[in-house]
Amino acid sequence: MWLYLAVLVGLYYLLRWYRERQVVSHLQDKFVFITGCDSGFGNLLARQLDLRGLRVLATCLTEQGAEQLNSQTSDRLETVILDVTKTESIAAAAEWVKERVGDRGLWGLVNNAGICTPMAPNEWLTKQDFVKMLDVNLLGMIEVTLSLLPLVRKARGRVVNVSSVMGRVSLFGGGYCMSKYGVEAFSDSLRRELSYFGVKVAMIEPGYFMTNMTSPEVFNGSLQASWDQASPEIKELYGEKFVADFMKTSNLLKPSWSGNLSLMTNCMEHALTSCHPRTRYSAGWDAKLFYLPVSYMPTFLVDLMMYWGAPRPAKAL
Repeated sequence: MWLYLAVLVGLYYLLRWYRERQVVSHLQDKFVFITGCDSGFGNLLARQLDLRGLRVLATCLTEQGAEQLNSQTSDRLETVILDVTKTESIAAAAEWVKERVGDRGLWGLVNNAGICTPMAPNEWLTKQDFVKMLDVNLLGMIEVTLSLLPLVRKARGRVVNVSSVMGRVSLFGGGYCMSKYGVEAFSDSLRRELSYFGVKVAMIEPGYFMTNMTSPEVFNGSLQASWDQASPEIKELYGEKFVADFMKTSNLLKPSWSGNLSLMTNCMEHALTSCHPRTRYSAGWDAKLFYLPVSYMPTFLVDLMMYWGAPRPAKAL
């Protein structure tokens, strides 16, 4: 019995490997729109797809980011300034895309733009801290998607949304995990709706990667700012030692491969170019071997792990 089961599992993975190696034809004629290309994953993906021959439409938040990307890529790649929190900016970018793709439509939409701070215990934060995170990571992504869906549907193309392992396991307070859970829910419903039109939707769920957004300096600076704005009562409950211990977690979570951003962008490229993309991609071995299994564990076990492994407030019971 076990032999038959092993053979079936082996055949399943062999078939999946074969299907996933099939590449979409005429890539050089396809347009891909990527948000958040100033640095990090978006910047690397734009350069990677440009080398592959695709027609990349890259958005940057700043003129400096756009100029730098243009200097590193071919004439095929075009850039536009986009702030995903502003409706007028999204509308202007959507019109800009429509002018370029014409009747061919938009093959790929990659919602990559995002922020990860402030990330701190919920009691340290204000409503505006949550609003800021949701505006960029979730509501901005939704508005960009809705604005470009007619063009993606015309090409029977792809939507690739950058989520996170924190969209499966909420290990920290603040709006980041909340926003990524929202990305997961939106992507699941969108995938089912668009399947009738030949459009595929994929989610990328990376583990910890070192980018400008996730550097210890940014993380610790944001945590300190949240601590500074906390009330005297909160500071008495948690204590200065809690802050120092919490800051150390960013280094503890950093795996040896965190600087290899191509582990992430290769998943994004596959979702755009494979005839049979996956629904979800786990980028990074920490995502595959730790966060993904933890997401399937009973809640009480995950709570116990967090209770004994996380920093403790000064006046904890």
